[in-house]
Amino acid sequence: MYKYLDKLNTSLINIGHVSLDSRWDYDNVISSFTRLYYIDEGAARVYHHNEVFDLKPGYMYLIPSFTYCRYKCDEFMSQYYVSFFEEVGDGISVYNLMKFNYKVKGSEQDLRNFKRLLALNPDRSLKNDDPEYYDNHPVLSEYQRKSEKMSSSAFLESKGLLLSLFARFISNEEAGSKNDSATAQRIMESVQYIHENMAGNLSVEHVAEVFHLHPDYYSRSFKSQIGIRPVKYIQTKRIERAQTLLTTTSDTIPEIATKIGLSNLSYFSRLFKRHTGMSPGRFRKQ
Repeated sequence: MYKYLDKLNTSLINIGHVSLDSRWDYDNVISSFTRLYYIDEGAARVYHHNEVFDLKPGYMYLIPSFTYCRYKCDEFMSQYYVSFFEEVGDGISVYNLMKFNYKVKGSEQDLRNFKRLLALNPDRSLKNDDPEYYDNHPVLSEYQRKSEKMSSSAFLESKGLLLSLFARFISNEEAGSKNDSATAQRIMESVQYIHENMAGNLSVEHVAEVFHLHPDYYSRSFKSQIGIRPVKYIQTKRIERAQTLLTTTSDTIPEIATKIGLSNLSYFSRLFKRHTGMSPGRFRKQ
């Protein structure tokens, strides 16, 4: 597990402090990046993972990437916020490896970390708090250019502060239940293989053969370790990759379909709509 966490990489997108009112009322928010908040005044609500989170001063909140959520502020709320991309290795999300809490009591150190991160990145605040704008606006290369302009010390300190805030939400449990150590290791290696070979053959039979496991045993072990069957995981990760490409590149929809191993455009469109509720074209334009 720790060899994967050692590879955890974060890419800062936005950091800021904002006061919100009743106009902060948005539904069907699904972002390709992680959001993290520290509430310092007022109150609001966020809905995700079949829970209602009452946003209160002195608490921090986490919304993982590709999570459906709804925001609602009745009167007033003030918050520090940060959004970022994360991955472990080649495209593996840490959310597949660890369980996370979505609400934690904030500390004075957490608040200082937010303020320091904001001081190091004063030009990273959102210009528009409407998710329909900023969910579809972030182009990773744009934020990478901002990072490249930072001094080495400011860049490294920002990385450390972001990881420190993110780590506060880890529940110290691995996602899924444990298999025997040898099989568990193969399952995690197969997850990395899936992410590295998104455009190739990812049938359960093929992946199981690569890791010298019987397909049925591989499927059961994968579900025990990760929490869902491999075929569902592969479909979900392909669609998530497509969402990221639709958000962060100018690739055509057929090019994106090919890049995620779904060159049959009709099937790709049906699968995308099944997972997101809309067509790829509508997702890009929304």
